[in-house]
Amino acid sequence: MTRRFLFVLGSSRPDGNTETLTRRAAEQLPADVEQRWLSLAEHPLPDFMDLRRDGDHVRPPASGTEGTLLDATLAATDIVIASPLYWYSVSGLTKRYLDYWSGWLRTPGVDFKATLAGRTLWGVTALAHEEPEVADPLIGTLNHTAAYMRMRFGGVLLGNGSRPGDVLNDTAALTRAKTFFTQEAPLARFPYEG
Repeated sequence: MTRRFLFVLGSSRPDGNTETLTRRAAEQLPADVEQRWLSLAEHPLPDFMDLRRDGDHVRPPASGTEGTLLDATLAATDIVIASPLYWYSVSGLTKRYLDYWSGWLRTPGVDFKATLAGRTLWGVTALAHEEPEVADPLIGTLNHTAAYMRMRFGGVLLGNGSRPGDVLNDTAALTRAKTFFTQEAPLARFPYEG
């Protein structure tokens, strides 16, 4: 299967440190790898309504924001969540996108979980802190999402930067970006699975 990367940009501002680091990593992908970039700020989703028990689940129209994001997610072999570290986890825009996965799990005819099983989830984040452990909740969110979906998890590429462009001074992150998408991504596991 030809690899198709979906880059989901979860920052509220364009060209931030997370996006810059993500683009540096994506530059290393072979030319025949398809790349699609979607900014959640440019494709805003309304608040997610949990209708598991009391609603009809219908497939969203392909022409709307939700349909665009659903179709792009289903088409991807590799999904890259590029979210700045906001209050120690993913951004609100990113969390809302992941909340929509709950609805798509129940959408008839989509087979969302079965389709994503075996595909790969990656993360990229910029944090304004010297200690990488502060990103553990973000990493846990993405790992657990991948584990629930029975996806592979390629880990999270961490970079440091607060002001725009700061991540370009993080030479260690830029070095890791060169090989980030070449590593073998294992099947994600919950911590209790050993």
